[in-house]
Amino acid sequence: MKALVYLGPERMEMMDVPVPVPDPGEVLIKVAFSGICGSELSGYLGHNALRKPPLIFGHEFSGTIVETGGQSLGLREGMRVTANPLITCGKCSYCVRGVESLCLSRKLLSAALPGSNAEYVKVPAEFVHPLQDHVSLENGALTEPVACGVRVAELTAAGSEDTVLVTGMGPIGLFALQAVLHQGAKRVIAVDLSGDRLAVAAGLGAHTVNPREQDVDAYIRDLTDGKGVSAAIDAVGSAITRQQCVASVSNGGKVVFTGLHQADTNLDINDVVRREIKLFGSFAYSKSNFQTALEWISAKKIGLGDRLTVAGLNEGAFWFDKLNRAPGKEMKVLLSLNGFDQ
Repeated sequence: MKALVYLGPERMEMMDVPVPVPDPGEVLIKVAFSGICGSELSGYLGHNALRKPPLIFGHEFSGTIVETGGQSLGLREGMRVTANPLITCGKCSYCVRGVESLCLSRKLLSAALPGSNAEYVKVPAEFVHPLQDHVSLENGALTEPVACGVRVAELTAAGSEDTVLVTGMGPIGLFALQAVLHQGAKRVIAVDLSGDRLAVAAGLGAHTVNPREQDVDAYIRDLTDGKGVSAAIDAVGSAITRQQCVASVSNGGKVVFTGLHQADTNLDINDVVRREIKLFGSFAYSKSNFQTALEWISAKKIGLGDRLTVAGLNEGAFWFDKLNRAPGKEMKVLLSLNGFDQ
């Protein structure tokens, strides 16, 4: 089969590789769409320790089942599906408690396992989810990043009296924004340097602020009567956005870090201690979060509308480079496998 293979920092090539063979309890999926994730963009640059070459990236995907390895849990050939790419043991204390993202045996497609930037990918049957007939394969491929947003919102626990700050209006930030509003937050403040992305956020109901044009701290204080936000979400992962989130929350507030752009950040921990700020990391999602994401997509409660960019898998290297060096108006790039035959 054809696959887009990561060969080292800023090196990706189309290659012929063997088609995966499903073991008992696994299914083979013919990939239709595979999304480019922000964590993979840093991996492309060589900044992600989980991604070691040679490796097939891709963990946000949809497709059609072409083969089952037995014990397929009611799945059948021809079924349109997406899949939870975070493969967990199901037996440890974390899995039993429903926080599967903390499983010590977890393996992620596109990191520990070959991913979906290929014509075919194999996945354990228990992690495969059928798509309802009215859900497009393009939207089905968004289930994984939506699940990340669901988990972030869950950690904020924001309710009807709360104002939440979200920095970074990429896909995860936009999904977190929508999830927080669905959860019942009073209002959301969206921060980004792109006027185009802020326009999308405004259309979803957010108050928006561009740091190039306004003082973010002053804007937040004015909107919250000087108290600050109840919770802040960093969907960028840079030193400055992490610091901004901590500075923006009220005494006793929460900060959820989900962006992975930079590994190191200096924070004023004395300020965190004195104001009893609660800091959370948010990695991936639980099985329950993934199911919620699928339900919301099916109900058309969450998504990116017409802001999807579709490109051929053979254009993947170009898009990894462009999204790192000169991102434009593209909100989410899906690599299409149409036109490739086994």
